[in-house]
Amino acid sequence: MTKILSLFEHEYDLAKAIKQGDRKAQTHLYDRYSGLMLAICIRYLNDKMLAEDVMLQGFMKIFNKIGQFNFNGSFEGWMKRIMVNEALMKLRSVKSIEVDMDEVSASNFKTEESSTLEQEDLMKIVQSLPTGYRTVFNLYAIEGFSHAEIAEKLGISEGTSKSQLSRARALLQEKLAGQEKILRRTTK
Repeated sequence: MTKILSLFEHEYDLAKAIKQGDRKAQTHLYDRYSGLMLAICIRYLNDKMLAEDVMLQGFMKIFNKIGQFNFNGSFEGWMKRIMVNEALMKLRSVKSIEVDMDEVSASNFKTEESSTLEQEDLMKIVQSLPTGYRTVFNLYAIEGFSHAEIAEKLGISEGTSKSQLSRARALLQEKLAGQEKILRRTTK
């Protein structure tokens, strides 16, 4: 077993083996990355069972499209993009994204307020955002997409993407401030 694991220490070795149809490499890839890919799907879908289905579809797409991976970038990054795209496609098919076209001035997202909150608590707060806000926030703040890329992926304008992000940040600040007040009361 350790020999198999050492063969796939580097992601490029793993990708090569999968390209060659190696079933053990596919299993190793799934075992190694399924937790991370599920977390990505949950961030967008907010439903664990639906996210698991999307993750499995994403892995099938990875295995079927492995020939398109050209070893120029990160294999993990390539897989993450597939998972994000799969989650977005499912999100569109399950429920249309509610987008408010009004512009809102940008506000700064203050992370110092959340310093005493655990990562799990922060993710719960992000999950509580309305679908459109959560989707844009995840794509921009977590996945690193630009507003132009988000607009293209979601079929919205760049201005709408910026507005949704601004509103998501404002809601997050409100929720974080409320959590901080609760934490201060319980620690006194």
